[in-house]
Amino acid sequence: MNYTQTLEFLFESLPAFESKGATAYKPGLERIAAFCRHLGNPQRNFFTIHVAGTNGKGSVSHIIASVLQQAGYRTGLFTSPHLKDFRERIRVDGEMIPKQKVVNFVDKHHDKMVELDLSFFEMTAALAFDYFAQSDVEVAVIETGLGGRLDATNIIMPIVSVITNVGLEHTALLGDTLQKIAAEKAGIVKKSIPVVIGESDDRYNGVIEQTAVANKSRVIYAEQLFSCEEQCHEESGQRFRLCRTRDGRFYEVQLDLSGDYQRHNILTAAATVDFLHEETPLTISRRAFLEGTRTAAVNTALQGRWQRIAEAPLTICDTGHNAHGMAYVAEQLKTTPHEKLYCVVGFVRDKDLAHILPLLPREAYYIFTAAHSDRAVPAEELTAKALIYGLQGEAVATVAEALARARELARPDDMIFIGGSTYVVGEVL
Repeated sequence: MNYTQTLEFLFESLPAFESKGATAYKPGLERIAAFCRHLGNPQRNFFTIHVAGTNGKGSVSHIIASVLQQAGYRTGLFTSPHLKDFRERIRVDGEMIPKQKVVNFVDKHHDKMVELDLSFFEMTAALAFDYFAQSDVEVAVIETGLGGRLDATNIIMPIVSVITNVGLEHTALLGDTLQKIAAEKAGIVKKSIPVVIGESDDRYNGVIEQTAVANKSRVIYAEQLFSCEEQCHEESGQRFRLCRTRDGRFYEVQLDLSGDYQRHNILTAAATVDFLHEETPLTISRRAFLEGTRTAAVNTALQGRWQRIAEAPLTICDTGHNAHGMAYVAEQLKTTPHEKLYCVVGFVRDKDLAHILPLLPREAYYIFTAAHSDRAVPAEELTAKALIYGLQGEAVATVAEALARARELARPDDMIFIGGSTYVVGEVL
């Protein structure tokens, strides 16, 4: 098989959550464990940092990976989903896995993958572990796909676990309350391995703490370890003044990622890096931390986080796609200077639109659209649902046409926002 044929096999033969939704979700670790045994358990050949959470886990994973690269470690990074290229999911020192490596892996292990009836995500996680081991990776940052407890990545034994936050998402699979979802996220906590909590919340802290106690694992609250004294937006990102609580030491941190919500993510990353330096075999200097944050997006090719893609009119895209993430986006839309706001939005079917749509600004004009995905809500259907919540606009069939329509309507002092779905942002980028 060539690379195109290999991807067709992966996306069409193996169940992929991205295309099929909940029907592709295969909870349980038996299949991935059996496949990794077949591969020689490559995930045991390097240190790992395991990152879960409803929102922010992608940004936190990329920031930590960038810092580790700056500290001189050969660093693997496994994230999902991708925006444009499948290979974005698997990187070593910021470079995507070569196409031929993907082809060779599938050619070699095709029969075993079919025999075990692996999901798309299980195969991808195993491919990442195998590639990292082959590439002499020293430490890898591994982002969970969905949940945590039964996620395919949960076969690793990390040196630290991270839970960025907990919000309502995938309620049909993870549970219909914050406490139930927190219990699933807390499933990544391993015996005697500390867990960093990015955003504490009285509604779910106790659930995570209970799991930690059962595993004799320490809970580290990022917001207790570091505080953000200042946050200033700049042309190339933003600047934070962080204070480390235990000694009052200040850090002037630059981050080449925009978005007010990155305030939470930089605290989570700072607390995790501090733990890694103080209490694991890894050595991360202050300089490596500051340089790693300053070049996080550059080093790891992160896109789609309050990303400015055009001026006059200001055009922003963001991959926030659940109620928890959309609340952050809606808040920043209010504080961003503009005349009229045009929103190009599309969603997939498993999203809780009853909780998401009321968060969106009513004064905006919407161009409702649908990404090229079987899971996408058709534009006309989305338009009708949005009208219930007072959101006015029009339906445009494709993302490209929707963006063109927004640009046709918007004047230089207006603003265009693109989001609602990772797939919508991916098609724009």
